[in-house]
Amino acid sequence: MNTTTHSSLDALEAESIHIIREVVAEFDRPAMLFSGGKDSVVMLHLAAKAFWPGRVPFPVLHVDTGHNFPEVLDFRDRTVERLGVRLVVAGVQDYIDDGRLLERADGTRNPLQTVPLLDAIVENKFDAVFGGGRRDEDKARAKERILSLRDEFGQWDPRNQRPELWNLYNGRHTAGQHVRAFPISNWTELDIWRYIERENIELPPIYYAHEREVFRRDGMWRAVGEFSMPTEAEDVERRTVRYRTVGDMSCTGAVLSDAATVADVVAEVAVSTLTERGATRADDRISEAAMEDRKKDGYF
Repeated sequence: MNTTTHSSLDALEAESIHIIREVVAEFDRPAMLFSGGKDSVVMLHLAAKAFWPGRVPFPVLHVDTGHNFPEVLDFRDRTVERLGVRLVVAGVQDYIDDGRLLERADGTRNPLQTVPLLDAIVENKFDAVFGGGRRDEDKARAKERILSLRDEFGQWDPRNQRPELWNLYNGRHTAGQHVRAFPISNWTELDIWRYIERENIELPPIYYAHEREVFRRDGMWRAVGEFSMPTEAEDVERRTVRYRTVGDMSCTGAVLSDAATVADVVAEVAVSTLTERGATRADDRISEAAMEDRKKDGYF
């Protein structure tokens, strides 16, 4: 890796740590969204560096769809135990069981995360929530500021964005409102992987090439599993795949890949012409404005 790359990663790291420290200094009860996916892993790693040698001074929150990859949940639990961080879990399944939410016809639970997320924020009195969104992922996320105000209903108004000149972040909010903070907003997928390589950050194994039973649906390779089953017309194949992004098992696709190491993934991502969500997330294909519609409702 050349000197220029090191310099750019140092600048991104410094910006992210500055944002994390600013939020902790300005807010009373922050929390960090943590699913065990690569972006949240990097974000938590940055938080650990920001407050080292002390512990991360806030809990992590996971909105569990109940359809997550078991490898990722295992990694999530091991990570919070290693860092000594308190884990708060809001379960979509609990809401379905008691009738507060209804199962979607397509079986995808990612859009159902909004209500449990907002309830967890209210119940725990979180006034700031760190999210791992990046501007290169989606048009809606590209619109959002580093600190993004949510109203008393948890909703986002893309027309009500605050200026952030000279790296000054306005966290003012009234009772009932809260702020979403995006410390890795200016990172790209390639930046994330180069940083993972540089910092030797552990990830769930599904991010690297492995053999898995998959089937083809809507142009994506879906894993065969309890929550993702092929129809009679869909052929199951055993392929070498990896995951670029991790979400609900029923809407996240794998990519054919032989990238078994971090260096292999860096090389693969460097020549990719598709965004990770555009290539592998069915929930973002619901409409042209799928992500923005969900964010307006309170999605992260």
